[in-house]
This record gives sequence, structure tokens and C-alpha cells, in this order.
Amino acid sequence: MTKLGYQIPNFTYPGVAPEDLFGTIKQQAVEADTSGFDTVMVMDHFYQLPMLGPPELDMIECYTLLSALAQHTATVRLSALVTGNTYRNPALLAKTVTALDLVSGGRAQLGIGAGWFELEHDSLGFEFGTFTERFEKLEEALQIIIGMFKGEKPSLDGRWYQVSEALNVPAPLGHIPVMIGGGGEKKTLRLVAQYADESNLICAPEELPRKLEALAGHCETLGRDRSEITVSYQGRACIAPTHDEAVADLDAFLASRGLDVASLSQEDAGFVRAAVPHGDPDEIGEHFSQFLIDGIDGFTVSAPANGFIEGRVSLLGETLAKVLA
Repeated sequence: MTKLGYQIPNFTYPGVAPEDLFGTIKQQAVEADTSGFDTVMVMDHFYQLPMLGPPELDMIECYTLLSALAQHTATVRLSALVTGNTYRNPALLAKTVTALDLVSGGRAQLGIGAGWFELEHDSLGFEFGTFTERFEKLEEALQIIIGMFKGEKPSLDGRWYQVSEALNVPAPLGHIPVMIGGGGEKKTLRLVAQYADESNLICAPEELPRKLEALAGHCETLGRDRSEITVSYQGRACIAPTHDEAVADLDAFLASRGLDVASLSQEDAGFVRAAVPHGDPDEIGEHFSQFLIDGIDGFTVSAPANGFIEGRVSLLGETLAKVLA
């Protein structure tokens, strides 16, 4: 189960040409594999997300990328954080993740969510639908995918998907964990309680106790043992050997996105930088320690500002592994 996952959310790096792009991504995965992370995750998107840059920035299809990273890592599980259910037929997704499991020697994990990026859907021709419809689709998809993972040859005549004795041969090498991402208390966490091995919470820190209480409530209603579910909290970090180096890394990233922090007042610059936890290992360790409340088992963390700089992912993994020790 994921206690410490490293997510790679962006693929546009300063000075890195297209022919060198995979090498830079691979470097991050290899550092994660050897520094304390147990899972490497990539975005399942086709356009860059608004909080990280404009849509036209580089974005690589996740399962092709994960299969390539499988050949350069040894121990980490490999997953999307998270798969947009609306992008793929669920039977195809089950086959895709099973293939990842086979080529990685049993290290595949399914991270999945209902889908939310409307621009991406509209631009590329994926049906977006309503909020309710997307969650109906996700529940039907989970029934098909989990059944196929287990070799049950599921049949479903659903509103959104239909399969008849769906085969999945060859089978996964072992149990493929299912992680559902998000923090919706009525729908998302109910699906976690009913179907998932893991929950990856996305919410403000002060909301964590309420989210955990909601998950426990769904487990009680469904007769699920809450202790069977691993819960991680999603965050991000900009770590460097010194505080000043972390600030420089963060400012360079913000500048690449059109924000010149040096031109701001000291107060405004501090406010902008505070949006991304940054600092030396002691500062980052202290920041993440506050989230280890009862019921939180670990973290998934991204480093969009400086993960591409050699050694930064290793430093992050070593730092957070100590927090969880």
C-alpha cells in the first residue's frame, strides 16, 4: 500500500530538449526508487492543468510512460494519480493496468477518479457529462475492472457500460491495489469504502479529521473494516539542501510560468511562495509531520518546481521517509 508516493505532474523542464525528456523523467523515477518512496505516479491528463501551466505544455500519456519507467525501476509500484475514468473503456483499462503489472513484475497499481478537467474533454472529444453521471460511470467501471483483476469474468448490463463474461488473460501477477483519489464525503469516500484498498485525500489540512470521519462512517454502513484501507494525503514540496536554494528553485519555476517574484513587494512575494511548501529538509519534514494525524498513513507528494533537478527527489524521499519512520 502507498505510504510514500512520488507524483510526476509536469514534463516541461528548462533546457531539456524533447529527445532528452524521457531521460529527465526516468531520473526522477530512479531517484524515487532508491530513496524511500514506495510508489511512482504520473498524471493521467493530455493537457497541462491550470495550476501548473497553460494547456499546451508537454503532457505524456501515462500508461505508455509507466510501462517505460517499469524497465528502469526495481521496487516502486507504478500508478496514475489518478486515472480519469472517462478517458477509457473500463475493460480496456483493466487490460492496460494488467499489462503494466506483467511488464513491471507485479508492481502495477490502479489509481482512479471520476474525471474533472472539462476543457480536456471538450477539446479531445471525451464525453464529460454531469457530476452525477461521472460518478455513476466510475462505480460501474470499478465493478468491471475489479472483477477482471480477480479473474471473475464479470458481466454487467449497466447504464453506461456493458460487458459479458469479460476475460482478462493473462491475469495479473498478484493483487493490484485500487486507490481512489479525491475527498468528496458523500460519493468519493463511499466508493473508497465499498471498492478500494486505498484513499488518497485531496483537501485543506483542517478538513482531514472530517474526511476521515466520513470514510469511517461509510465503512460502518457497508460493513467494511476501516483498518483495511490505507489513507494518504496529497501534497507538494520544493526541497533543496538549503532554504535559500529552495527559494531560488521555486522562484525560477514561478518565473517560467510568467510570475516574476523578484518584482513583488516582500510581503506579496512571501504570500506567493507560501502556496508551495518549500525549504531545507528540516523545514519540509516539519511541514509534513503536522499531517500525520490518527488515520493518515502517509503522503503522495509532487515536486513540480524542482523535481527535475538531479538529487532533489532523493532528498525529498530521504526526508519524508524519516517523517514516517
